[in-house]
Amino acid sequence: MGSSPALDFTKLKTYPLTSRRSKVSHGALAKVGKKGDSFRQFYDSLPEILAAKDLRAVVRAIVQAHRQHKPVLWMFGAHVIKVGLSPLLIQLIRRRVITAIAMNGAGAIHDFELAYMGSTSEDVAAALADGSFGMAEETHRHLNQAIREGAKRGEGLGQAVGTMIVKNKLPFRRISLLATCRELDVPATVHVALGTDIIHQQSSADGAAIGQTSLADFRRLVGVVSELGGGGVVGNIGSAVILPEVFLKAVSIARNLGHQVKNFTSFDCDMIRHYRPTENVLKRPTLMGGSWMALTGHHELMIPLLARAILEEL
Repeated sequence: MGSSPALDFTKLKTYPLTSRRSKVSHGALAKVGKKGDSFRQFYDSLPEILAAKDLRAVVRAIVQAHRQHKPVLWMFGAHVIKVGLSPLLIQLIRRRVITAIAMNGAGAIHDFELAYMGSTSEDVAAALADGSFGMAEETHRHLNQAIREGAKRGEGLGQAVGTMIVKNKLPFRRISLLATCRELDVPATVHVALGTDIIHQQSSADGAAIGQTSLADFRRLVGVVSELGGGGVVGNIGSAVILPEVFLKAVSIARNLGHQVKNFTSFDCDMIRHYRPTENVLKRPTLMGGSWMALTGHHELMIPLLARAILEEL
């Protein structure tokens, strides 16, 4: 078999550069800032490209939902609380920008510990060596009691814990998301997987009460989700499995009951992109109409940027 003949590159077809559609133009480039610039000047200096463009889209959607009195639901894992973002979320809740929150069971634990003593997050590796991990007495005693009492009152888990924090006037309750939502009557739901949280390690844990209150919260969340259609916003921040799965079921139930859960905006923010948030929060729920954005980065950087940008646009 002989060698292939060399092709004649002089016969290649070309076109004028100016006739080509280009994805990046000079107007979208970043602007140079200077020392002492305001946050507005910094925000306006970001390039109108890729993640910066998506960030602006999320901000616009949230601000528009706020102005149109549509739900803005933020769902998150405990890491959001552990890295110090509660005050920012509380500010948005008090401004009625965030209208509902949903968290996993660990989120309620860190929220309580911050309210109780102003600190949280033990050294798991060190405590695991001698079996002391998760054995803080006050955490399991107060939370498990609150859950049992909440079940008797017919409350959801989030409301039960928020009620306990407010009633006991815990010293740092002003940085508690659940207490803030309880005081403002903002839906705050907690979605538990049994065995995942340190309070389940204790004999004081009541599986029936945990299940009853968490199920009540799921049903309350379905009510929030049923109103997302036509301009609402849902964000998933750092929950890789539980909240995306809970949200997908909530969407299905709401649609089954006749609610038009479409034409809303969803966004996901995490350090890496995961399968379930991508499919169950972003893509599948918006197939009937809507838009979605994925913001990738560390919560302790991305959420302050997002929160401040929202406030700037209000």
